[in-house]
Amino acid sequence: MVLFGIPDIWLFWSTDERFTSQFSKGQLGVKFKPFSKYPPCYKDKSFWINELFTENNLCDVVRGVAGDLVEGVQLIDNFTNKKGMTSQCYRIAYRSMERSLTDEEINELQWNVREQVQSKLKVVLR
Repeated sequence: MVLFGIPDIWLFWSTDERFTSQFSKGQLGVKFKPFSKYPPCYKDKSFWINELFTENNLCDVVRGVAGDLVEGVQLIDNFTNKKGMTSQCYRIAYRSMERSLTDEEINELQWNVREQVQSKLKVVLR
């Protein structure tokens, strides 16, 4: 426990991939990275992108709104219509390290993300 910085002995019996994937046989000096025991909440956001759009800028906007409650932003769909316009759909994973997040809390964050993405990235929401 001390060698890897593991705070709870029960984790040694865990089959959770978030724990087991952190360690490889024979690898020393790896420090445990804490993960949340609370469930994630996934929200999708679709929009038509422009030539200035970058995924990195989207992640910056999302992180700017939701901070550490954002666990990840992942592209889940990419579509180009007959007119050559491209739509992308991103899945945002929200999760707290301290508590379960409420629907009201996530919906408010998602609404703020929506407004910021539209105004800062100049995309057309779907």
